[in-house]
Amino acid sequence: MFRSHTCGELRASDVNKEVTLAGWVQTVRKFGSITFVDLRDRYGITQLLFSETLNEQLEANPPGREFVLQATGTVSERSNKNANIPTGDIELLVTKFTILNKSAVPPFTIQDDTDGGDDLRMKYRYLDLRRTPVKKNLELRYAVGRSTRNYLHENGFMDIETPFLIKSTPEGARDFVVPSRMNAGQFYALPQSPQTFKQLLMVSGYDRYYQIVKCFRDEDLRADRQPEFTQIDCEMCFVEQEDILNMFEGLVKRIFKDVKNIDYTDVVERMTWEQAMWTYGNDKPDIRFDMKLTNLKFPSHTFRDQQDISALISGADFKVFDEAETVIALAAPGCSEYSRKQTDELTEWVKRPQVGMKGLVFIKCNADGSFKSSVDKFYSEEKLKAIAEATNAKAGDLILIVAGPEERTRKAASDLRMYMGGLLGLRKADEFKLLWVLDFPLFEYAEEDNRWVARHHPFTSPKPGDIETMIGNNPVIENAAEYLKHPYANIKANAYDMVLNGNEVGGGSIRIYQKELQQKMFAALGMDEAEQQHKFGFLLGAFEYGAPPHGGIAFGFDRLCSILGGSESIRDFIAFPKNNSGRDVMIDAPSEIDNKQFEELQIKLDLKA
Repeated sequence: MFRSHTCGELRASDVNKEVTLAGWVQTVRKFGSITFVDLRDRYGITQLLFSETLNEQLEANPPGREFVLQATGTVSERSNKNANIPTGDIELLVTKFTILNKSAVPPFTIQDDTDGGDDLRMKYRYLDLRRTPVKKNLELRYAVGRSTRNYLHENGFMDIETPFLIKSTPEGARDFVVPSRMNAGQFYALPQSPQTFKQLLMVSGYDRYYQIVKCFRDEDLRADRQPEFTQIDCEMCFVEQEDILNMFEGLVKRIFKDVKNIDYTDVVERMTWEQAMWTYGNDKPDIRFDMKLTNLKFPSHTFRDQQDISALISGADFKVFDEAETVIALAAPGCSEYSRKQTDELTEWVKRPQVGMKGLVFIKCNADGSFKSSVDKFYSEEKLKAIAEATNAKAGDLILIVAGPEERTRKAASDLRMYMGGLLGLRKADEFKLLWVLDFPLFEYAEEDNRWVARHHPFTSPKPGDIETMIGNNPVIENAAEYLKHPYANIKANAYDMVLNGNEVGGGSIRIYQKELQQKMFAALGMDEAEQQHKFGFLLGAFEYGAPPHGGIAFGFDRLCSILGGSESIRDFIAFPKNNSGRDVMIDAPSEIDNKQFEELQIKLDLKA
């Protein structure tokens, strides 16, 4: 061994021990005839002291930043202790050293606060990985994985591998395809998830399955997406929705305890998809703070069981509200003193293309009980007070109102709520709040094709009470303008998402396990019998041989790690991530291949200019 101890191991109890350390040179500092070196490895940093007896050797072979160094000496108590590091009470009095390998000058400083930008650090990711913050992120990722495996093992789950080279069945995101030399003209696909295989394992009798598994989707990227990502993939049979919710609440609570030492004792809240959209404007609400939406106006077909309070804003001859399909308000606490500049900045924020609103109406609820609004000339003090009461606004609050088409306005109101929550410090990185969102619509309407598409995936079962509706009705939409009146528009999925701090971290469903119902589902999605057999004949065939009731869930492993680590980006928690264009700038992939490989694969390129 090149070392007897690691650079993070030695303590005051080791004083006078003869030890050998090996690692990378973090810094070199000279004080007269004495030289100090901070030696770093994965485990920590130890200060080395080189006395003047070693100066001749140091001059002949001076260590520099990131040199690989081996040093032998005696552990000594430091005179100037460093309380910021675990080894800060000691140092190593070096008696001999060896430079194991030299290093070029790094392109950026390898410290907690580095001078390297994202592109530079990703190009030299192997250097970036030496930095303590990145190391801590990967340690957290490992801890999450270890906690997950322990919990699932204790609860009877088996880790079973499923294939990476499978059949292309494009549903949802685009597949990555892989040509086969042995089967010229034919292609494998990389799995978007192991969905059908884990269902087949249920048919096979492996009643509790899991994998921490790579998945692949050739889709547009952003900070929280990668072309290859990792899922905690789980499936159980002979279970109902409640069984799965309880099991995986337990998993996440266990991860909180093992990784963050947090005892999550709160009851995990549950709300329906409709409640989430009505109250928060999206299906993955951040419930760490209140600031609920007030629906002043909405189309009758969207929330049929909700009270219409549009009379509060009608009859004032304010065209923006009168002509809008949807009007939504929220009360920002303690913001009534916002200046004109601040309200103008909020207005410009909602006008951004990403939000898409034409403007913003505000009502100030003054401390003295009066009201000041940007629409004073249309609404009386009495009307403004009634709107304030509807939003549960208090004296000192600022009411913000957006108006426009239903879908865009609801999303804008949700975005505005999250933005204000951030501005007001209500989205605390060290606070965690779990939520189950249930009863999603089973189908979404695809306007271009005038047909239904699966909101979750084609293997999700309807709620038990909606199965007959699905079986007993023709999925064809005769009148596109009235698709919301079709029986399928109101079918609810037996599906559930786990939301953490406004991020969907897991999603799953009770699956279809009857051949006839699965065929009906495929037909609803526009697949004729021949296409069903071509794409999913293996699954339909398996359902003829005693398929049990089953369901499951998959957690976004990278995303769960990033939230626990207090980061917005999953890239920080992946050893070798891709950039926003799906490229690995370190190894320069994807890249061209040579003509010989094309010849072997019998493939010709026809690239568009």
